[in-house]
Amino acid sequence: MASEIDSLDRKILAELQRDATLSVDQLSARISLSRNACWRRLKRLEDDGYITGRVALVDAEKVGVGLSVFILVRTSQHDPDWLARFRAAVVSFPEITGVYRMSGDLDYVLRARVADVKAYDRLYQRLIAKVPLSDVSASFVMEEIKETTVLPVELR
Repeated sequence: MASEIDSLDRKILAELQRDATLSVDQLSARISLSRNACWRRLKRLEDDGYITGRVALVDAEKVGVGLSVFILVRTSQHDPDWLARFRAAVVSFPEITGVYRMSGDLDYVLRARVADVKAYDRLYQRLIAKVPLSDVSASFVMEEIKETTVLPVELR
């Protein structure tokens, strides 16, 4: 069972979300805690599952997938077999970076990164070949006003 976290733990999480390359020495200096105490807290946060991984953030434009697309999906099927096929399909596409089952009018929202509209169309064709969907529409992002992976851990 995960332990409760306090304000120092939240400061550690906030700092690492901004820069996961910080050494324990750098991190301990930023939060005004001894190196050993900081290391113990960091280890506990990892062991308890608060920290689930560390990644590098990559510039989408520079790697050729600068177009962000939100794909809105409706389906008339909601049985377990269809859901298993749908899950397997969306997980298999590296272009799809997020999949969300929704309440309300839509069944699913998918977030994808592609090179251009033609690349989206190829993704769409591959998706509908793998799983039947009632209605699919896409919205292309014209401007990213805010895009972050940082969670508001210091708020509470």
